[in-house]
Amino acid sequence: QVQLVESGGGSVQDGGSLRLSCAASGRTISFYAMGWFRQAPGKEREFVADISRSSGSISYADSVKGRFTISRNNAQNTVYLQMNSLKPEDTAIYYCAAGRVTASGPRQYDYWGQGTQVTVSS
Repeated sequence: QVQLVESGGGSVQDGGSLRLSCAASGRTISFYAMGWFRQAPGKEREFVADISRSSGSISYADSVKGRFTISRNNAQNTVYLQMNSLKPEDTAIYYCAAGRVTASGPRQYDYWGQGTQVTVSS
């Protein structure tokens, strides 16, 4: 099993940037595809980005394409989400997840972190 812990969330103004980190323990993330999801109050959890085990395949939700960048460092057992040009609609709890394959559906992921809050004010 793998344990995931997100960090780097916080409050920023419209147009600001944040870098989220997801630190893994228990097993190397090189075995897993990794994803970032988010959930706003009253809404379902939605896909943000995913990255394959070797970083050869990366996908983004249309809403974040061109503004967010997912990356991973298997040697450091960490996945990142660089978020630029943040908008108020990006406000949510952000979760990282590990699974066997990249996918936009949360059910495809086996392990989840506890989430980190991102708040963007106008």
